[in-house]
Amino acid sequence: MQLAEFFPSRPNRLWHLAKQMGIGYAVGPLPWEEKEPWGFEALLHMKRRFEDFGLRLTVIESMPPSNHIKLGTPERDAEIETFQRFVENMGALGIEVLCYNFMAQFNWFRTSTTTRTRGGALVSSYDHSLMRDAPLTEAGIVTEERLWDNLKYFLERIVPVAEQAKVKLALHPDDPPISPIRGVSRILRSADALQRAIDLVPSPYSGITLCQGTLATAGEDIPSVIRRFAGQNKLFFVHFRDVRGTPEKFEETFHDDGQTDMLEAMRTYYEVGFDGPARPDHVPTMEGEDNANPGYELLGRLYGVGYIKGLVEAAYGRGRTLGR
Repeated sequence: MQLAEFFPSRPNRLWHLAKQMGIGYAVGPLPWEEKEPWGFEALLHMKRRFEDFGLRLTVIESMPPSNHIKLGTPERDAEIETFQRFVENMGALGIEVLCYNFMAQFNWFRTSTTTRTRGGALVSSYDHSLMRDAPLTEAGIVTEERLWDNLKYFLERIVPVAEQAKVKLALHPDDPPISPIRGVSRILRSADALQRAIDLVPSPYSGITLCQGTLATAGEDIPSVIRRFAGQNKLFFVHFRDVRGTPEKFEETFHDDGQTDMLEAMRTYYEVGFDGPARPDHVPTMEGEDNANPGYELLGRLYGVGYIKGLVEAAYGRGRTLGR
């Protein structure tokens, strides 16, 4: 396992603290400050910034504009062409994994970012009862059938490019795993749905991001999911986090305070020989932080990394480290 963190595209305090914690791998965004953030030059400069700092950029967890792709509107082919160039540029630069999603209209979504958890720390949460009467988005009703058709159309055009570029496409499940929200269906709500998606256009370069929190919310047994996808060589990237609740109502937790047996999960990664990138995700906002970036403030990340490293030592044996 390659312990990584999600970094901004330019050095900040997190870059320094991550190196001090022994992290050697980076998950990066698109450098949106650039004119063409998915272009070769913008990606090259970002990759070199990480390398010059001693961090290896192995994952990009961001996408060019893609809502037309997901909705299947007439503009989707232009977005697919941009997406194809983006994947080609990643391949040319040796950036190995792309974490992408197929959530139309809005990405991961919560009804609160100020829910109190242990010691008064703030976490995000979701309560579907608050969304049942929410107005439709401008897209109107978006059916599951429409999304499945559009996902297949997209994969038929992007998977061959990924194969040529040798870039692994790591599909993230829908978060929250409940459908619909504001009339927009969410199709990737379970391990079975992820399996169906990657089977649409079978390829060694089409697999998943195992977001433990999303799939635990959906009621999946995380060790079983790890074995299922690792056994197919489809486990490309891991979001190591936890939750408490159900798809209808749940909240984020500290890494040691959720419903998943995290040590068993780590032992399963060891058992299957997972050697890809993994990062902590959606951490609590702790005392002294302003919650301007819910789920991604600094202190919770430090706690998460330390906890994960402790699990590694317990699962893999003393002296084993991640990220270097």
